[in-house]
Amino acid sequence: MNILFVHHNLPSQYIHLLRAMAKAKGVNLLGISHGLTAQELSEEVSYIQYAITRRNTGGLLPLAKEIETKIIRAEACAIKLNEIKKEGYQPDMICAHPGWGEPLFVKDIWPNAPLLTYQEFSYKSIDSDLDFDPEFKSCQEWTEKARCRMKQANVLMSLEASDWCVTPTYFQKDTFPSAYKSKISVIHDGINCQDACPDLSAPEIKLITGQRLSRQNQLITFVSRTLEPYRGIHSFIRSVPQIHERCPEAHVVVVGEAKGASYGFKCTTHETWVERFTAEIEGRYDVQRLHFLGPIPYKQFINLMQLSSVHVYLTYPFVLSWSMLEAMACGCAVVGSATEPVKEVIRHGQNGLLVDFFSPTQIATAVEELLKQPELIAKLGSQARQTIIKHYSLARCLPQQLAIMDLVRNGTLNAISYS
Repeated sequence: MNILFVHHNLPSQYIHLLRAMAKAKGVNLLGISHGLTAQELSEEVSYIQYAITRRNTGGLLPLAKEIETKIIRAEACAIKLNEIKKEGYQPDMICAHPGWGEPLFVKDIWPNAPLLTYQEFSYKSIDSDLDFDPEFKSCQEWTEKARCRMKQANVLMSLEASDWCVTPTYFQKDTFPSAYKSKISVIHDGINCQDACPDLSAPEIKLITGQRLSRQNQLITFVSRTLEPYRGIHSFIRSVPQIHERCPEAHVVVVGEAKGASYGFKCTTHETWVERFTAEIEGRYDVQRLHFLGPIPYKQFINLMQLSSVHVYLTYPFVLSWSMLEAMACGCAVVGSATEPVKEVIRHGQNGLLVDFFSPTQIATAVEELLKQPELIAKLGSQARQTIIKHYSLARCLPQQLAIMDLVRNGTLNAISYS
């Protein structure tokens, strides 16, 4: 049985699924990608890379650039796939992430191969991530709304081509048009609760300043792939002076890339968003107790979560980060924003605390409340881990992923109810 995986950066969301399927007999796994991450997989997984040989058209209408970029990637990917088709390759099913455009033409190469797409988010300009933050509204002009509509074009084309779709959370499913929700199953990628777990003997972390941080310190952690408003870096940094004032022993540790933006837009007033917001609080916090580590390896991230006293996670109404779920799996007491993706997982006072995304005072108050009640930290952390084990662990999610693949491949999914 041949299964083809299409993703801009393999293995990414397919990491656990590929590792599990690589152990199965009689399954040939092939992945196509523009770039491969540093994560190593079994030699049973074969990879090919496609090459982009052209850039966006000079002088192109700006509103057409979004879809042209997707088409450039899709064409390059399709050319490579058509080459292997001519060599005799025939997939029994295709699993694809359409976010960057790569699988746009796979059904034109193999029209009868079942296509299961991983759908992350459906874009709209009203009552969404784009108009959520009054300080950084992206859709004040009609041109920005139009750009969002063009971004949605790729999503709609991929939905139309898909035989079935999966998405990680119910919040994400609810962002999609009603016409397509009936063929979207909610199955999370899965959290490895064996690696992401509490560890009372976790080693201390040595900072470049020479400082050492351990479980003996009060550590407040904040993690985001890129430190930007979409993930609440402005609200969090603005809470630091109050945290330092109320909790004089607490160290704040921030992890993530400061430059650029993964979502939204880059900072235009300073080199990075971090520089902009730390300038706002200059002179009002203890520089010896605020640490920016930059991006760190996964094992070091888990180590940090195992040492963390309180983990703060903030997000626009957008895709939920793995980092929050992994922090919960490590037994962290989480202070999360009361936004829909977070509220799907965290119940206030049961397995974490919820605060207003825009309120630095609420963030600081919640952190202080936890640091003054170690028993509450232990209770919320324990319940947080149980939440992940019950609903988001690999033990739960992987069998569901494999089952949905079998149903799609056999063409039997539409005959049953699978939400």
